[in-house]
Amino acid sequence: MATKDRTSKNIGIIILAAGTSARMGSAKQLLSYRGKSLLQHSIDTALDSLAELVIVVLGARKEIIEQELDQSNIQLIENPLWESGMASSIKFGLQKLKIMLPEADGAIFMVCDQPFVNAQLLNKLIEKHITSGKNIVASKYADTLGTPTLFHHSFFDELSSLEGDIGARSLIKNYKNQTESVEFQLGSIDIDTRENYLKLPK
Repeated sequence: MATKDRTSKNIGIIILAAGTSARMGSAKQLLSYRGKSLLQHSIDTALDSLAELVIVVLGARKEIIEQELDQSNIQLIENPLWESGMASSIKFGLQKLKIMLPEADGAIFMVCDQPFVNAQLLNKLIEKHITSGKNIVASKYADTLGTPTLFHHSFFDELSSLEGDIGARSLIKNYKNQTESVEFQLGSIDIDTRENYLKLPK
C-alpha cells in the first residue's frame, strides 16, 4: 500500500443513491425527514463535514430526484448501469472523484437511508484515518462494520473492480489488519421499507 500524508484532509464523500428502492415502493431518496428529503439531508450532512468534495451518484428515477435537490455545492452524476448493482455506483463515483479531486487522500462512501449519520461522525472517520494510520475506517454498529466507510486512495483500484450488487464490505473483511472503526450506535437504523420509515421520528 502507498504511503500517505497523515495530516491530509483531501477526502471526498461519495453518496450512493442510485438504487430503485424496490422494497419501499417509491423513491426513498425523496422521503421527507426533518423538513427535507432523506437525500438532501445526507448531502447537507456531508457538506457540513471536513470533506473537500461531495459527489452524489443517481440512477433510478434520476430526472425526478435531481429536480428536488440543491445542486449548488455538489457534483451530481448519473450511473447508467445502476441496475447492475451498487458496485457500479462505486466505480462511477470514484471516476468522478479522480477527475475533480485528483490529489484525494481517500473517499468516504455513504448512503442516504441512514438518517442518523451526522457531520461529527464523518469527521471522526477522517480524524481516525489520520491518527491511526489505517487505510480503512468503518462505522461500527450491530456487531458489524459498514457505512459510512472511509477508504484510502490505495484501495481505489480494488473498489473500482467490484461487481454486482455488493458494496465494499468484502474489502473490510479481507483487510482487517488495515481497518479501524468508529462507533455509530444508530447505524443499524436504515430506511428500506415503509414500516422503517413510519417508525422514524420526523
